[in-house]
Amino acid sequence: MNAHPSQPEQLVSEVKAGPGGAMTDEVGVITGDLTIATRLLPDGRVGIAVQYTEADEWYTLTGSPVSLPPDGLAALHEQILERVRRGGGAEAPR
Repeated sequence: MNAHPSQPEQLVSEVKAGPGGAMTDEVGVITGDLTIATRLLPDGRVGIAVQYTEADEWYTLTGSPVSLPPDGLAALHEQILERVRRGGGAEAPR
């Protein structure tokens, strides 16, 4: 049973990374036009994946997974998008 029945399971948005891009576990910093997926995991945490828009490969945003904040998945997703827009090797919020 999902503890948050009104919560979406996954949010996906395209964003242009700021200078210094987003930091990934697999390949380091990626920049340019990116797609961010913020997904509720079975254990209640939130996984954050990033890819070059239109690419096949997904990477883990460094610091992911994170705890689901009280204000929900959508608020966390927006916070992540803002971090990536700012760049500077953006990581998941701690």
